[in-house]
Amino acid sequence: MCVGLSAKVVRVSDGVALVDAEGAKREVSAMLLEDLEPGDYVMVHAGTAIAKIYSDDVDETDRILEGLNS
Repeated sequence: MCVGLSAKVVRVSDGVALVDAEGAKREVSAMLLEDLEPGDYVMVHAGTAIAKIYSDDVDETDRILEGLNS
């Protein structure tokens, strides 16, 4: 099973985004997404931001992941 994590974009520079996933910050590739800006939410998989998502999607993803950990 492949799982992506939702994260908030902190900074974008030269195709690399610094993202914050519940306090864990890391750099990921932002090459697949256009017009990515700080404050956007993204789905991250295998070190790459693969899609922009919206706050409702973030909440749903978090609920699903919490259920998997129970």
